[in-house]
Amino acid sequence: MALKSGSFATFLIVCPFSTCDRLHGSLCQQSTCFFLGIIFSLFPYDYPLLWSGEPTPPSHYDYLEAHLRFLHASPPLIPRILHIVIFIGFAGLLAKLYKPSEANMLFDGASLVLYVCGVTVYIANIVKGLRLVSGGQYGADLATTPEEADQILGREDSLKVLAASNTILALVLVGVLILQAGQWYAERKDAQEYETLKRKRAETSPNKRERPESSPNLGRVSRQGSSSKKRQ
Repeated sequence: MALKSGSFATFLIVCPFSTCDRLHGSLCQQSTCFFLGIIFSLFPYDYPLLWSGEPTPPSHYDYLEAHLRFLHASPPLIPRILHIVIFIGFAGLLAKLYKPSEANMLFDGASLVLYVCGVTVYIANIVKGLRLVSGGQYGADLATTPEEADQILGREDSLKVLAASNTILALVLVGVLILQAGQWYAERKDAQEYETLKRKRAETSPNKRERPESSPNLGRVSRQGSSSKKRQ
């Protein structure tokens, strides 16, 4: 069903519950916004590594490494909540694809692909990077042979790869929100077009009903006129 009320600005402000027609559509958006908030909290640490034109001071690497170690050493409840939110996002997308329409196949299918890509980046790069930072060993410390020492990234490069992974994950999640907003806009336009067609049909149907009612009266008048002429 298409959305019946609310503007696009309202959709962005109170995303996702008040303007979503179904609960499983809101689950995907809620989990995506949750992860974007976590990535945004890491942006002050990632910005000097990737986007600043000035050289990154060595002390910033120490701050970032201490922050990542603190995150990785958080109580078990924190990663459990994170994984539950990931599962909620999957559940919302899969529920939307149950008995899908054409719009669901296009928008929700692409959203599911991007969501899977985001989870892959999280498992392959971010989790692995957090374990590497917590271990405190980089480059030559992890190499078992002299040939591997040149292939394994050092401390600064490993932290830059982790920051780049956060940026990639943020772009993927923004893509999910864009697709969901596009689906909302397409369903809203379909609902508006349906309402206009419904009004036009309602306006034309009374005119069709009045025409058959007027024809018997004209027949009666013509019959009465012909009978009066015969009497005369």
